[in-house]
Amino acid sequence: MAHFLNDDLEYVADDYYDVTDFEDDPFGDEQSHKNDATDFEFEDDVDTSKPKTDTSAKEARNGKDIQGIPWERLNFTRDKYRETRLKQYKNYESLSRSHEELERVTSLFFFLSLYLRQCLEVEKGKTFYDFHFNTRLVKSTIVHFQLRNLLWATSKHDVYLMQNYSVVHWSSLLKRGKEVLNVVKPIVPTLKNPGLLAQTLSRVQISTMAVKEGLLVAGGFQGELICKNLNHPGVAYCTKLTTDENAITNTVDIYRNPSGSRRVIAANNDAQVRVFDAENFTCLNRFSFDWCVNNTCVSPDGKLLAVLGDSADCLIADAQTGKITGSLKGHLDYSFASAWHPDGRILATGNQDTTCRLWDIRNLSESLAVLKGRMGAIRAVRFTNDGRFLAMAEPADFVHIIDTQSGYSKGQEIDIFGEIAGISFSPDAEALFVGVADRTYGSLLEFNRRHFNQYPQTMF
Repeated sequence: MAHFLNDDLEYVADDYYDVTDFEDDPFGDEQSHKNDATDFEFEDDVDTSKPKTDTSAKEARNGKDIQGIPWERLNFTRDKYRETRLKQYKNYESLSRSHEELERVTSLFFFLSLYLRQCLEVEKGKTFYDFHFNTRLVKSTIVHFQLRNLLWATSKHDVYLMQNYSVVHWSSLLKRGKEVLNVVKPIVPTLKNPGLLAQTLSRVQISTMAVKEGLLVAGGFQGELICKNLNHPGVAYCTKLTTDENAITNTVDIYRNPSGSRRVIAANNDAQVRVFDAENFTCLNRFSFDWCVNNTCVSPDGKLLAVLGDSADCLIADAQTGKITGSLKGHLDYSFASAWHPDGRILATGNQDTTCRLWDIRNLSESLAVLKGRMGAIRAVRFTNDGRFLAMAEPADFVHIIDTQSGYSKGQEIDIFGEIAGISFSPDAEALFVGVADRTYGSLLEFNRRHFNQYPQTMF
C-alpha cells in the first residue's frame, strides 16, 4: 500500500479534499488530500444547532438535500456537479497496466471490452434501504486514503466512528455523541501482566478500527494496537506491533475461533498478520507473507483466513496455522477490503481495479461474479448478518447495496458527495450507516431497511 511520512500526512478532516472544493478539479483525485480549487460561492453558517446540521427523512421528502447542501444557492445544479465529478475523478492505481497490456490503442479497447464483459449487469434503481437521518454533529475523519474501516455499528442505535483523535459513540436515539477513546493524551494500559509487552502510547493516528462483542480495537499509523473493553474505563492493552519504518496497521478485527474463544487479528505493512487472545492479549500466532497485508477476514466458522495486500492475487489460509490453502486470481490491482457471507461459502474482495469479486470457496479457480463500481476503487465491503445484502463502498460518493437473493443482479446506489470513511450494517440488518469525511459536510448518514409488508384482504 502507499505510505506517507507523517510530515506529509495530516489526513484528518481539515486537510482532506471536500465537497466545497470545485472548479477545474472537483474533489481532486483519491490520493489528493489537499486541493487549492476555489470554494462554493456561498458562506455556510455551520454551528452545532440541530436545525442546520441535521437532516431528517421528512425534510428530505420535502426537498432538502440529505447532506444539507444548499444547491439552490449555488451557481450550478446537483446534476451538473455530479456530471463534472464523474468526468474528472481520478481513481488511484498501484499497478500500471499501460506498459504491457494497454500499450496500443487497439489492445486498450480489446482489454476494456474483455474486462467489462466479465462484470455482472446489475439492475439499478432498487431501494432496499431508505434514508432516515443525517447528522453533522459528528463527522468521520480519515488517516490514510486507502484505509476506510473507521465506522462500526453495534446496534441499530449505536455507532462508533473515528473523529480526529477520538473514537466517538453516536446514539441515534438520543441524537448525541460521546467520546469513548482519546488518543492524543498518553494511553496507559490497565492490564497488568508481567509476560505481556504493553507500552504507553500517545497522539496515535488511528488508521483502522473494529468494534464487536463489547471490545473496541484500533490500529495506528505507526504500527500501534489499542484494545479497550467498552464496559470498563481505560484501555486494557496497547502496544506497537513493530518498529519497522513502514509500519501502518492496516486492518484489525475481532472473531471467534472454532472452539469459541475470542480473538483479535491485526494485519500490518510489515507483511505480517498477528493473532491475539482477546482476554489477556498475548500474541498466539504470527504469519508472514511476501507483501504488505492490507486486509484480513476470518470466515464465520473461524477456520479460514482471507489475506489481501500489495498483490493482484488474494490468498486463503488456515486461520490456525497460517498455511496457504488457495489463491484467488482475477483482480488487476491491490486489494483493501473483504467480507465473508454468513454461510461461509462466499467471499467478497474489494480492489483498486474498481471491482468487487465474489468467490465460491468450493471452487477457487475463478470468481463467481464481478461487480463494478461507478468511478473508484472498492474500499469497503460488508454483508448483512442475514446474508440478504452486500454493501460495497467506493472511496467517495457511492455506496452500492446488492441483493444477494437476486444472484447479485439487483442493486441500490446511494449517491452522495464526499470521502467515505466507512460503512456498517447494524447486527440486525435494520440499519446501514455511512461515514462521510468532509470539511464542511462531514457527517454520519443513517439508512433504514425497507420492509414490504403484505396484509391479507379482510371482508367486513
